Amino acid sequence: MVPRLTRVAVVRDPTIGGGGQLGALQAAASTLGIELRPIDSRDPAGIERAIAAFAQQPNGGLVQTATVTGSLNRSAVITLAARHRLPAIYPLRYYVADGGLMSYGPDQVEMWRLAAGYVDRLLKGEKPGDLPVQAPTKYELVVNLKAWKCRRPYSPLPTM
Repeated sequence: MVPRLTRVAVVRDPTIGGGGQLGALQAAASTLGIELRPIDSRDPAGIERAIAAFAQQPNGGLVQTATVTGSLNRSAVITLAARHRLPAIYPLRYYVADGGLMSYGPDQVEMWRLAAGYVDRLLKGEKPGDLPVQAPTKYELVVNLKAWKCRRPYSPLPTM
C-alpha cells in the first residue's frame, strides 16, 4: 500500500516473544529489498525516542508486532506514527478502532469460535493431547480511511 517504502521499524518486545514474527518479517523484507529496524523497547519513552530517530529518514513505515507490551503501548505508538507521518500496520483490528492506520491479522471472533469448539470437545470427553493444533483460518485487513486521508502523502489507496 506504500510503493516508495524502503525502511520499516518493527516495534516489538523481545522478552515476550515476537521473535517468530520478526523472522517472518525479515524473510519478506529481504525479498522486497526493504530494510528492517527492530525497536526493542518496553516503555513509551524508549519507543518515542526510537520512532522519532527512525522518522528522520524518508520512505519509512512502521509495523507493530502482536505482543502484550505492544497492546499496552498502542496509544503511544499510534500517536507517534501519526505525528511522524509514518504509515503503520498493526496486528489487530482494535488498533485501527483506536486511530491506527491499518491492521492485518487473524479475525478475533473466529479465533474465539475455534477456542469454544475446543472447549466443547473437551467437555464431551476428548483428551487434550488428542486435539489437533489449530492456526487461525480467517484473516482481515482493516483500513482507517480517515487516518489515511490525514497522513498522506504516502500514496493513494490502490484501486480494487
